[in-house]
Amino acid sequence: MDPSSELVSFSELPEDVQICILSFLSLPDVAAFACTSKCSLSLCTEDRKLWRALCDRRWGSKTLISRWGEGRISFKLLYRTLDEWDNLIGFWRHSGQTRPSSALSPPLLVFFEWGPTFLAGSRVAPSSRDGTYSVVKSPFLWLSLSSTGEAVNLLDPYGKRKSFPYEETVRDGDLIPVKVCFSGSSHLVVEENMLGPRSGGIGLDRSWSSVNLTSDEDDTIGGDNIGLPRSLPERDMSEMYQYFANRTSSGGNGNSRRQRKKKERRRKWDPEHFVKIMNCSPTSSRPLQGLWKGIGDDAKLDFYLVTYNDIGGISCRRVGDSSAERISGCPLVFWTSRSRYLKPPISTEESLTYESRVRHGTDHYNCYLVEDEAVRVSGILSIYSSFDPSNPDLANNVPANPRVVEGRIWQYSDGTFGFGFLGDNFIIDLKHIARKGQLLQTEMPCED
Repeated sequence: MDPSSELVSFSELPEDVQICILSFLSLPDVAAFACTSKCSLSLCTEDRKLWRALCDRRWGSKTLISRWGEGRISFKLLYRTLDEWDNLIGFWRHSGQTRPSSALSPPLLVFFEWGPTFLAGSRVAPSSRDGTYSVVKSPFLWLSLSSTGEAVNLLDPYGKRKSFPYEETVRDGDLIPVKVCFSGSSHLVVEENMLGPRSGGIGLDRSWSSVNLTSDEDDTIGGDNIGLPRSLPERDMSEMYQYFANRTSSGGNGNSRRQRKKKERRRKWDPEHFVKIMNCSPTSSRPLQGLWKGIGDDAKLDFYLVTYNDIGGISCRRVGDSSAERISGCPLVFWTSRSRYLKPPISTEESLTYESRVRHGTDHYNCYLVEDEAVRVSGILSIYSSFDPSNPDLANNVPANPRVVEGRIWQYSDGTFGFGFLGDNFIIDLKHIARKGQLLQTEMPCED
């Protein structure tokens, strides 16, 4: 039998099989397929078939796609919105200093995750209890869609609500309508929407200007938008022209300025900037990488971000709700220019350096430098304290005794690690903040 006689064209496949195959494609690929024939175009405009399959393929295991917008919005619109919001998932840290005029303090570490019919952002902070690895998770920002497909973004600055604020509970005055805006893929701005909770347009703005000057409408399939935003330079140029047009327009300038100042006085939330924390989890080639939590010598929990550079160097900075970060950003904790581990057998001197230390964590009291323990030290790495060699001001203040800034990382066989410095006698054991997209050891915020 001729093998070619068994070949079946794509159009001859059952429709459900075609839709299943197409659900694996990206939007540009779907658009290209729609251009191949009238039948393909017709298939690509089937909202309850293809677009539902596309939504279900990407987010069906994460959220209830059929219940967004009370089940009254198109799946094409839902796909376009969730495709932009998907980049929010994960950790973000506050960038810049809090404005003096702001009465409300923004969260310094934010975790976004999927809810049943919304996307929620929670402030993540160390527990107020000493000596515990627990973290406090306080939802403060919700993004959802109304039954007409409008974005409804609400912020609870006081952390009073523990669940999604449905529309009938919005009018109590505690919630602030906001615009959630991307500038690039890793910079986020949350600013108050003075026009109300349902005037934020569709999805996220790709510019952080408070004026949406250009529409997100772009290339279409069969007259329906598939959600490919315009480029940032194009938007920035439009906003620049609009800015100067507003400044030079004749008549009413004084009234406009007075109205703006009046609005600013009524503002409950100043625009706050956040930067996405990339690479939040360790990998086989970068075992220390990610976001960690550890208990210091003051028995307080702190958050640490460990990053690698392209040549194997490692640096660790403190992030999250701590007084140090409010003053100096993300202070450097330790660094090393190379990740060359000392493996067992370990010298007597290194063994004494490790075993003579006081531990503040509770899980690794029985870690030893031997190979038959359930959790053991599997490697040692030399590090240096917060002296940053790239900062010439700090370089002039290096102590004469190098042991003051030298330290060690002790990597444990369970994938965690601890660190300490030769000038003290402590070990700060670090544990994961999250695993597989879920926060670990969370507790509810204390009631006022």
